[in-house]
Amino acid sequence: MSNQPFTLPIGSSLIDFSLPATDGKTYSASAFADADILVVFFTCNHCPFVTGSDEDTRKIAEEFVPHGVKFVGINSNSAGTHPLDAFDHMITKIATHRFPWVYLRDEDQSVALAYGALRTPHFYVFDRDRKLRYTGRSVDNPREISKATTHELRDALEDVVAGREVRTPLSNPIGCNVKWNGQDEHWLPAEACDLVLA
Repeated sequence: MSNQPFTLPIGSSLIDFSLPATDGKTYSASAFADADILVVFFTCNHCPFVTGSDEDTRKIAEEFVPHGVKFVGINSNSAGTHPLDAFDHMITKIATHRFPWVYLRDEDQSVALAYGALRTPHFYVFDRDRKLRYTGRSVDNPREISKATTHELRDALEDVVAGREVRTPLSNPIGCNVKWNGQDEHWLPAEACDLVLA
């Protein structure tokens, strides 16, 4: 049994990937080499915590473009559990909403496992050296953004842009759990746990 935590620890290096996108291309991490800060986030089509916060995520992504920040969305959810998370629905979602990020499909869920994605949405912020500086949620109420009282993702990006230590490097993602292939809809790997103890 490894002592490695399920979710990628702060300070870890970016894990490479090679995944198909809704634009018909395949992307690896090197495709985003020009980004000063790279935000990798696990998301999906159906989860109300995702759909409730997509527009706020858009605002953050657009706000930080001048600072060299790029966002990459990855959908790892089993389409067998939620048919709305199938690739064709991803294409429709991006075409409809024109979100400012590449939207990738992790069909075999190997990338979600490598990163230790817990919920949708779950954000990972990597600096210029591609070291993990923040992981967790964007806000404390992604389902109802108007009721959010904390904004951890924006805070983390402000800190990394300014060259500061991230004030809150870890937070618990809030959302639907990742839908794992062949498992009950609410199943989580045994080693998956909260990032921060309550």
